[in-house]
Amino acid sequence: MIAPNEKMQKLVSLCKQRGFIFQSSEIYGGLKSAYDYGPLGTELKRNIAQEWWHECVTRKENMVGMDASIMMHPKVWETSGHVSSFSDPLVDCHNCKERFRSDKAPKIEIGTEMTYLEGGKKNGKTLKGTATRDYVCPNCSSPNLSEERQFNGMFRSSIGPIDPIQDLAAEIQRLDKQTSTEELRKLIHDVISRSIVYLRPETAQGIFVQFNNVQQSMGMKVPFGIAQQGKAFRNEIVTEHFIFRSCEFEQMEIEFFCEPGTQGKWLEYWKNERMSWYHRLANDKSKFRLRQHAPEELAHYADNCYDIDYEFPWGFDELEGIASRTDYDLKKHGEGTGTKLSYFDPNKVDPQTGKMGYRYIPYVIEPSAGLTRATLCFLLDAMSVDEGIDAGGVKKERFFMKFHPRLAPYKAAILPLVKKDGQPELAEKLMQEFLDNKINSSLDVQQSIGKRYARHDEIGTPYCITIDNQSVMDQTVTIRDRDTSLQERISMEKCIEIVKNKLK
Repeated sequence: MIAPNEKMQKLVSLCKQRGFIFQSSEIYGGLKSAYDYGPLGTELKRNIAQEWWHECVTRKENMVGMDASIMMHPKVWETSGHVSSFSDPLVDCHNCKERFRSDKAPKIEIGTEMTYLEGGKKNGKTLKGTATRDYVCPNCSSPNLSEERQFNGMFRSSIGPIDPIQDLAAEIQRLDKQTSTEELRKLIHDVISRSIVYLRPETAQGIFVQFNNVQQSMGMKVPFGIAQQGKAFRNEIVTEHFIFRSCEFEQMEIEFFCEPGTQGKWLEYWKNERMSWYHRLANDKSKFRLRQHAPEELAHYADNCYDIDYEFPWGFDELEGIASRTDYDLKKHGEGTGTKLSYFDPNKVDPQTGKMGYRYIPYVIEPSAGLTRATLCFLLDAMSVDEGIDAGGVKKERFFMKFHPRLAPYKAAILPLVKKDGQPELAEKLMQEFLDNKINSSLDVQQSIGKRYARHDEIGTPYCITIDNQSVMDQTVTIRDRDTSLQERISMEKCIEIVKNKLK
């Protein structure tokens, strides 16, 4: 067993060593909260995304997909409430240097005498101070805090060939020295706003604003859903736990449109569907839980919401949210644009008029999963250790990544025992057959066979297929199972069939 406090450290090391995930711009000292996916991490993430798409879109007749632009009209985010709601009061602690949101800090009475440790360290000198606000630092309880500053959670950029800073400089040149800070701030805002554009903080709004186009062009009938995968960007106050919380991440979201009054049934449906998906692909089902939001937790537009949490090394944390968003989004964008974002059912009686033909704004169920977080979840879930005894009778541990075969970066490794006697040629022939059957595999000829087995255990390859002198003579190979280390002699022509069955 790997201790929880060691698991993340071992995983981060493994990800770098084996080509899953690297620190972004590492040779320049790295960029905090930014990560690059290496060859194996790219394959793993793509496999997770493909499994989600197949399950949520391809296999369902009432689901379609789309791919919205990362940059959208800035009024989209004003109408949705993101521009105002993503602006938070930010404070720095002068004692321990923690940065936090003041509205999330522990509340106390102004004038309370506080005792805290210098620097927030266990061996720090005991200090005292009086609270001048109704909160203190959540990390060290110090009342010695900076002034509040507004923190914008969305990434802002500009669009167009003209640099807004040049316009801004020209405007400032015309000012006299009597201009106040507030007037200057407004001027800067007005100039930048002429070309402002936001990187999307979520993928959902792109679906809502294209509701009419998708529904009408595809002839979709309620209930139906629109799915999307893609990148989103949030200026997180705190980035933590490797790729769990970062400023750039990927989402897998569904907006499922249903008739008002049926949202409870569809929330139950998607809640079960999504939990079942994780259970089918993971080893340890007990590490997943479904948690209903308390009334005070609910967003103002939601009438119910559940989180699928996973037990990470630091405790249970959110993996996916499944929210009943009512008709808030379609209604807001309809009001903001004067467009009717509604659905007409000619075969249904309008409950208000009693006549045939019912027009309504659909309610929405939103299963919103983090692809980045799912990748971290399946990496942690795969980390496995078993104990055995070597040829000398000494106990030994074997570390391996027990990915579900469909998630594994490579499904098989082809290993010629030596680089001569016709073995490399036979290995290349078998490798080509795997690729022709669209099974991602690796041809590995470096180091001893034992080290190659260990390497493929560490990257989670379900099968290693060894070619030796007997293979050249009778077209048989040794196939080794990753999970059990058991080996079996089979005919070469059965290799693809065995791996395909494993993938089912």
